[in-house]
Amino acid sequence: MNKSSLFKIFTCSIIGLTVLSGCSKKSTKSNDPRLKEVVIYTYDSFISEWGAGREIGEKFEASSDYTITWVDCGDGVQVLSRALLEKDNVQADIILGLDNNIADKANAAGILDPYKPENADKLIPEDVIEVLGKKWTLTPFDYSHFAMIYDTQSNVPCPESLEDLTNPVYEKKIILMDPRTSTPGLGFVAWTVAIYGDKVLDYWKALKPNILTMAPGWSSGYGLFKKGEAPLVISYTTSPASHVEYDNTDRYIAPVFEQGHTMQVEGAGILKGAPNKAGAKAFLDFLISDEAQSLIPLTQWMNPANKNVELPESYKIAAPIPSKTLNADPAKTEKAVEEIMKVLAE
Repeated sequence: MNKSSLFKIFTCSIIGLTVLSGCSKKSTKSNDPRLKEVVIYTYDSFISEWGAGREIGEKFEASSDYTITWVDCGDGVQVLSRALLEKDNVQADIILGLDNNIADKANAAGILDPYKPENADKLIPEDVIEVLGKKWTLTPFDYSHFAMIYDTQSNVPCPESLEDLTNPVYEKKIILMDPRTSTPGLGFVAWTVAIYGDKVLDYWKALKPNILTMAPGWSSGYGLFKKGEAPLVISYTTSPASHVEYDNTDRYIAPVFEQGHTMQVEGAGILKGAPNKAGAKAFLDFLISDEAQSLIPLTQWMNPANKNVELPESYKIAAPIPSKTLNADPAKTEKAVEEIMKVLAE
């Protein structure tokens, strides 16, 4: 990493609005420093030491007249919550990390300004665009299907369906994420809604004894899984490729269920009232470029939205593609979250 990079990272839970305002006064190349600074709200793993954000920020700064300030808001749902709280006093320019399960909520709140990046239609597949909608309030930058990642060295059988996960053999063997704060957590709820519909609560009642914990976000939940706390964790079909690439092991797999999998498409959008809209547009143009998107596979461990980017060999080995993609109504998913959390609290 280029340690001389000008971009900054802050944590939402620590850095208040007055501090963000103060930070924007850093001297740059303009009489109005804020017009040369692009402030981006995002989730923790995106700007972690292994995430794509830091290097994307460096490359964007090197190719533009802007600097980047990253603001870590926790997980994806928390990113949206922060933006909603600041709706009438917008501090950031871009919100990055909203997915198809919470996009409708952001659109309904009117916090996003539509913008279609240059060459977006040529670079991003039509089916990926359609998941987030063609209004271009959010620009897709990566995607993958949700999956239960299984440790083949565990003493429990590999599940072949969501129904299998309710088997007593998996008692306290499953790590999930809180759907109120985490997009993978919300994605798993959407998956159960897509399959069980009106009977989703019955499913969760049966699943409850098998849940070891509900982590607040993906980073903490997957971290527990890697430590061996449980043999199953909700993540993505692309996640095992990271273990092949960096750990040189095929120990962890993403079993593909015949009943199908829901898909997550992550997007970035410009906040309505953004102080630096020109800088925000420039960043979104860069985000879907070959240069930025080539960083996605080996950092995000998701499929890049740009179809021109070639996937590494580890994806061909350990990132299965489900033959059936399921869809869940975001409104029904949101309603289910409230009811499911009540079930789990009983």
